[in-house]
Amino acid sequence: MSRAQAQDLYRELGVPRDADAGAIKKAYRKLAQTYHPDRNADNAQAEERFKKVSAAYTILSDEKRRRDYDEFGEIAIDPNFDADKARRSHGGFGGFGGGGGGFPGGDPSQAQGGGFGSLFEDLFGGGGAAHPGPSPRSRKGADLETTLDLDFADAVRGCEKRIDLDRPQANGSTLRESLTIRIPAGVDDGGRIRLAGKGAPGGQGGPAGDLLARVRVRPHRFLKRSQRDLTMDVPISVIEAIKGAQIELPTLEGSVTLRVPPGSNGGNRLRLKGKGIPAGGGHSAGDLYVTLRIQVPGVLGPEQTRLLEEILSDDGDHWRREALS
Repeated sequence: MSRAQAQDLYRELGVPRDADAGAIKKAYRKLAQTYHPDRNADNAQAEERFKKVSAAYTILSDEKRRRDYDEFGEIAIDPNFDADKARRSHGGFGGFGGGGGGFPGGDPSQAQGGGFGSLFEDLFGGGGAAHPGPSPRSRKGADLETTLDLDFADAVRGCEKRIDLDRPQANGSTLRESLTIRIPAGVDDGGRIRLAGKGAPGGQGGPAGDLLARVRVRPHRFLKRSQRDLTMDVPISVIEAIKGAQIELPTLEGSVTLRVPPGSNGGNRLRLKGKGIPAGGGHSAGDLYVTLRIQVPGVLGPEQTRLLEEILSDDGDHWRREALS
């Protein structure tokens, strides 16, 4: 692999080769937040970028592995690479050019002298055959899935949940593991939360897969959701509809006061701004929409009916003609 093609871990994180541990950690956090799969649903390019950034940080945040990478270059990324054996074997190749790929020109295939194949077998723990076959390639482990049942309020406000998971191990057994999952505010029914590296183990030293937690939200007793907004039906009396009223409503954030205008009709829709799904993830807070439902009293006595007829005009036929014509 030529130097132009070689993977540059420092370039992946956007830091100079002499960056200290703090600068590397800061750069990684910024990039990880930008490209995290939870913020980039169904964005394959962002997911691939996140994997490369995470892989680069894994090497450069480890003092020994970073030192080996600086000395030998990309060859040192392989988890089976033995730096001590490489140093003991350097004499026949005129030394390693640290930081530029490890070999003259950054390309191990350009090394001079015999025994190139056996050197690589020695560095990566192979046998003593003079002409080794192709080494098995590392591969990422399989993703695992689980279901996460949430109360409506927890899904709206966000929370943390602990789950117990039987994770497969490289030897074929399973290990019971307890994980804490952070639920972002506003996660919807059917949403998916990804926990990187919590899936099945990789093959040939490859990274573990991810855990995908699919969300199921239990219905609320009187609240419903429409994207970032919440809706609810609220009963009011005939007197409240005619005169207007200040009524107290329960919400997920506590009681709020709603003003019912005089002369309100059943089906009128009122808005409480910012009382829906809380702001988060680049979204502003949603609203709460209240639909008025006028509750008519039960059967009245003759005298009560007569008094109502004197006060209220019976315009039902007129209103129906206007609405249905």
